[in-house]
Amino acid sequence: MPLPEPRPADECRYDLVSLGEVMLRLDPGEGRVRTARSFRAWEGGGEYNVARGLRRCFGMRTAIVTAFVDNEVGRLLEDLVLTGGVDTSFVTWRTDDGIGRTVRNGLNFTERGYGVRGAVGTSDRGNTAASQLRPEDVDWDHLFGTLGARWFHTGGIYAALSETTPDVIEAAMAAARRHGTIISYDLNYRPSLWKAIGGQERAREVNRALARYVDVMIGNEEDFTASLGFAVPDTDESLTSLEVANFERMIGEVTKEYPNFSVVATTLRTVRSATVNDWGAIAWADNAFVTATHRERLEILDRVGGGDSFASGLIYGLLSGFDLHKSIEYGAAHGALAMTTPGDTSMANLKEVESLVKGGGARVQR
Repeated sequence: MPLPEPRPADECRYDLVSLGEVMLRLDPGEGRVRTARSFRAWEGGGEYNVARGLRRCFGMRTAIVTAFVDNEVGRLLEDLVLTGGVDTSFVTWRTDDGIGRTVRNGLNFTERGYGVRGAVGTSDRGNTAASQLRPEDVDWDHLFGTLGARWFHTGGIYAALSETTPDVIEAAMAAARRHGTIISYDLNYRPSLWKAIGGQERAREVNRALARYVDVMIGNEEDFTASLGFAVPDTDESLTSLEVANFERMIGEVTKEYPNFSVVATTLRTVRSATVNDWGAIAWADNAFVTATHRERLEILDRVGGGDSFASGLIYGLLSGFDLHKSIEYGAAHGALAMTTPGDTSMANLKEVESLVKGGGARVQR
């Protein structure tokens, strides 16, 4: 199935709207969470990172649908989102009960890892405002119909936060579909989010139901196996023609079951150490596969958000009318650049992405 034609930009207030939770990331820098005496604060969240990347790197008009508690932490998160240029008009504000007994803002303690020590994330996000959203809290037809959005993005992280978040996603997707908005979904499987509510079985139940609405499905090899139940060969090797063939077979099975998928995109990562990964991507559309430039032994400062930046670059390309190969090259380059800086969100700009797509290197710019 070909990708639907995006709605004209001049008919829509937004190029992309994301639905998901935005957390306060507390980053110990080069140290460990367990021994930290100071932290640097960032904002982040899988679905939000895509909206921010599209706004800050690619200059597109984006908004986030989420919820915060109206206290100092919530207002800090709002300030960080505003700094990223993402529209906060669809943030739902919850009343602070004083101590977070009934509702709170999410926190995420994340250390970057180095060498043989992998990155570690410890979420503190139970009972958060975003997890308590209900489908009726947002006027979806006003958002996608009256105001207009060309693209809607959400994913499996938000789907795992509570019993109600899959219902919120489904309501948003149904409205987006009614109004001709392209829908993308990043499977983003996180075992820690699902383990207390049914594990992989529940993840597959939720994600397989939501997948019926999706035009552009994004994930990595673990995501497709854990979230949709499709087997992907396990390999510790760098990208080879055999590995690509295996992924092509898997995507072939996926698209047979989900004929509504117009594009399927998968990042390819071999972890040599926390700071050296092989990085690439493969995508499918119109019964054809394309691969991005494969970057062996890519040096990484902070891997968190690399996949989200891949997604935003891919979406930018598709919204801009690029062919699939050029779009996936923009995604892979943006993801690579995002992992060279700290924090969940991209600090790259369009000129840097375009230079890397064209084969530019790391020579000093003066």
